[in-house]
Amino acid sequence: MDLSIVIVNWNTRALLRDCLRSVFDGLGPLVAEVLVADNASDDGSVAMVRRDFPQVRLIENAQNLGFAAGNNVALRQARGRYVMLLNTDTLVHGSVLQEAVAWLDARPDVGIMGPRVLNADGTVQPSCSAFPSLRHLAMQTLGLTRIARWDSYRMTGWDRASERRVDVISGAAMFVRRSAMQEVGLLDEAFFFYGEETDWCHRFARAGWQIVFVPIPEITHFGNGSAGKLNHRRDVLMTQGTTRLHRKHGGRVAGLACFAILAAHNASRAFFWSAMTLLGRSGANARARHFRAVVADLPSAWPATPVGAAQ
Repeated sequence: MDLSIVIVNWNTRALLRDCLRSVFDGLGPLVAEVLVADNASDDGSVAMVRRDFPQVRLIENAQNLGFAAGNNVALRQARGRYVMLLNTDTLVHGSVLQEAVAWLDARPDVGIMGPRVLNADGTVQPSCSAFPSLRHLAMQTLGLTRIARWDSYRMTGWDRASERRVDVISGAAMFVRRSAMQEVGLLDEAFFFYGEETDWCHRFARAGWQIVFVPIPEITHFGNGSAGKLNHRRDVLMTQGTTRLHRKHGGRVAGLACFAILAAHNASRAFFWSAMTLLGRSGANARARHFRAVVADLPSAWPATPVGAAQ
């Protein structure tokens, strides 16, 4: 088995259908399997997969397990030499799957690889990044990243026309060597949303595996899948995930520092957009309501459950 493609779905039936069609069109001669872990969708996703894609290995979770745990259910069953994490809001183009497997076959030192990912309009998406350090988070809160064009975190100044070692590959489209995964372990299920792939990549790197972006074309990532249904909770969960990441790898003090920085970031945005509302700026009222809701929910963002390695 060359490749196991793992897709976690939560109420994205139409996106999932298009994604699966593109996957099967792009497999070519690969010996592959596709596993869909459904997180208790109620939009007919399961029935659609059963009807339209009987070759898919469908896993029906009884509840929404989140990204990490949802993927892990399928990863435990994956049989390919490589596994690919793929979001439902993506389309696979051309021979990217075949080229990725061939590239990984030639690079046994690489544990995780990411291909070129595009936005819906065809522009290149920043699908890889550096570890989100406290320094970067502080500069982002102060608004210095844009002013200083300090873009190394998201790597926005890089055209992605060349191969490069990176810290983090986005879990929206990530190829993983299964033998390396068996050494490092699965995704940490203490992460529900955001931070899980950053934690995973960090653990791979600490175990000596390279994390590499390769300009193999290509995958479109629309970015409006399950996460788009979370509204302001998305930012709350991102705060929780990033705080958990720093608490896990830097200790309780680092976690507290991260939480304080992100709380200040969201509070400053709530203040700014509230001020813009008074000045009559178009769209400001919706943004102000969004960030006020985030701030109100921030107490729930401190990671109360134990911080540990994946099982």
